Amino acid sequence: MARARLAILALCSVLAANPAAAQVASRGWFPVPPEAVFDTGDSWSNAGTTFRLYGVQSCLRGTTFTNAHGIKRDCGEASLAMLVALIRDLRPQCYEAAEVPQTKTAFVFCVAVRTEGAGKGSRIDLGTALISTGFAFAALNLDGSPVHPPYLEAQRVAQSGHAGLWAFRDLPDPNAIIQQAIRQASPSPAAPPH
Repeated sequence: MARARLAILALCSVLAANPAAAQVASRGWFPVPPEAVFDTGDSWSNAGTTFRLYGVQSCLRGTTFTNAHGIKRDCGEASLAMLVALIRDLRPQCYEAAEVPQTKTAFVFCVAVRTEGAGKGSRIDLGTALISTGFAFAALNLDGSPVHPPYLEAQRVAQSGHAGLWAFRDLPDPNAIIQQAIRQASPSPAAPPH
């Protein structure tokens, strides 16, 4: 809980430096509503707002990996299936840490509390659960640094243990794909004259 508060405070201080880009929401904890429409492996929509897990990057739809049976599968769909399964199983509560009103996007942290069995009362961060099981990635800033550093650690553990999608050699890294697209879209500096 203290880490979530610190992360939220850190996010708020970053967003405060650019108030036009995002506003901190005043809403408290809320569940993912049953009528939510899942968009990607890190987001869902409800009532005209897109909710994105802060610091999480799912596989991109349309990118593929080859499973153990030699069959190509959509990586984004695999991430999406795991997000839906975890939300339905864990029933997390989410906190809107920031919003971008221009795009009707809210960035959220979601946490579930185990109610039975071993670990009863322990908290499970949805972002960590997705990343540590190998079905999502730590989102990166434009400079390549992690948006939320603890998620990068969870990713390293999943990768070294070949968890989830990391078990497949041709796993398409969404961060590499996004970074490459950004580099290709940005104008390159003019070449110096010879």
